[in-house]
Amino acid sequence: MNKNLRIYGSAVLGAIFVIIAVMYWTTPAGSLPGFFPGYAAGSTIVHVKHGLGSVILGIALFIYAWFGTGKKS
Repeated sequence: MNKNLRIYGSAVLGAIFVIIAVMYWTTPAGSLPGFFPGYAAGSTIVHVKHGLGSVILGIALFIYAWFGTGKKS
């Protein structure tokens, strides 16, 4: 697998997970898309923990991409 593809892919996935975290923090569970974990029809709960997990995963992917662009030893 091409190294640049892994770096760009992890950066794009990191951005997607950060966007998902914002959705979890700003959207009630009843308004989330049906395929999201935590969706509950008619619920007004906001899933803070789901958003936190998603943002941590997104940041980890950004860090992976950042270290992947470092100097070659």
